[in-house]
Amino acid sequence: MFQNKVSRNLLILHLTVIVWGFTGILGALISVASYHLVWYRVFIAFISLFIYFKISKQPLYTDRALLLKLLLTGGLVGLHWILFFQSIKSSNVSITLVCMSSVTLFTAILEPLLNKRKIQSLELLIGLFIIFGIYLIFKFEARYVLGIALGLLCAVCASIFTIINSHLIKVSKAPLISFYEMIGAWLWISLFMLCSNKFDSTMALNLSDFLYLLILGTVCTSAAYVAGVSVMKELSAFRVALITNLEPIYGILLALIFFKQEEKMSVGFYAGALIVLGSVFLYPVLKSKLALKKLAKTLPPV
Repeated sequence: MFQNKVSRNLLILHLTVIVWGFTGILGALISVASYHLVWYRVFIAFISLFIYFKISKQPLYTDRALLLKLLLTGGLVGLHWILFFQSIKSSNVSITLVCMSSVTLFTAILEPLLNKRKIQSLELLIGLFIIFGIYLIFKFEARYVLGIALGLLCAVCASIFTIINSHLIKVSKAPLISFYEMIGAWLWISLFMLCSNKFDSTMALNLSDFLYLLILGTVCTSAAYVAGVSVMKELSAFRVALITNLEPIYGILLALIFFKQEEKMSVGFYAGALIVLGSVFLYPVLKSKLALKKLAKTLPPV
């Protein structure tokens, strides 16, 4: 029964990651600035979630302490998305998605620190491979240094809020977490835009931008975000981050289909990307073997 739950949640997470991979395509197609884009995205997301709550007649109540945590985490989610889309606009979809794979590295370091447990040597080893892969990308795609830097900062934010959500899901439901985090993201971005006079004519939308944002806000945000948070009931934050690293594979393939020549990169980039993504596939194999060795040691001799 437990294995069936895990398998179902793994399937849901993989489908969610494919949808997330498509957000990069939409981000490249939408013409407004990254903070305007995210402002619209989270606004559409929490409105669609509000409609979901009303139709399903689920309560929206949460206590003040939890509400504050959700709103603050929402600010981190909003910052993550702004960095993500700005990285795409400063480089391209492929660069940004591969940099997002460093979530594994940051989670391997941050999760033990935040949960006060020992850092696993295997997780650090995988992290070192990822660092080397990203170094190759830096070396061969120096013209995209800003996009790479923003992509890495985006990954740090993703790692932190993934760890936070893995704790929050134990005390609240995924739709409620998503709803208040989307509101939090919208409030913090609105405050930033208000203080920096970003509520201006440049945030006006054309028809294609509106349609892309509608897909981004509903399918790729509210629906996918709820799914991504809900699987944390059965999966660890590190495992979620690891599978999330498959996003570049789906995203790069989609980008090549949509943008063709614009997304073709140097040999060095693909070598670095192969190292990063190869580490993702290598990790579960090594972890499984280590777990079997530990189990074998605990069993009595025959």
